[in-house]
Amino acid sequence: MKLKELLEKYEPYNEQEASDKKLMLEYINNFDDVLTRKNEMCHFTASSWIVNKQRTKVLMIYHNIYKSWAWTGGHCDGDDNALYVALKEAKEESGLEDIKVLSDRPVSIEIVSVDGHIKRGKYVSTHVHLNISYLFEADENDELKIKEDENSGVKWIDLDDINKMVSEPKMIPIYNKLKEKAERLK
Repeated sequence: MKLKELLEKYEPYNEQEASDKKLMLEYINNFDDVLTRKNEMCHFTASSWIVNKQRTKVLMIYHNIYKSWAWTGGHCDGDDNALYVALKEAKEESGLEDIKVLSDRPVSIEIVSVDGHIKRGKYVSTHVHLNISYLFEADENDELKIKEDENSGVKWIDLDDINKMVSEPKMIPIYNKLKEKAERLK
């Protein structure tokens, strides 16, 4: 599995990433089908932190299920190329066509809990996303489009305003970590 090799080579940034890396590798080794939602307890997702050229803003979507401004991303759905999944989801959820991949290596890894919710009329039980995040760049003047079945807003947010805009407290440490990593690239 390509994701296993990717995780084995990943250098954790902090204690959270070291702990999550260990668990992700255990899940790969001990659970069937962590690449699809057939594994209702844990499965892989890929997300992106899309910054503008000046590294002062991040592109976020207003996620309909989570009722919060969030990064772009989605389920791997059987594809073990997380970079491809993150880029595909970024384009679908934002309407952007021209997105620059700043590195083909993940910028962050995290295990994110997902509360039970209704999706397409069906209840989805509480589970975790084994998430791989990538850093992308886009032109903040390019046209944005809402993907109505998933989000009800797409906009550039000043990096300093993230904590005010995000209504999911568990995501703020992750976004602050990504903000810090993106600022180092200025």
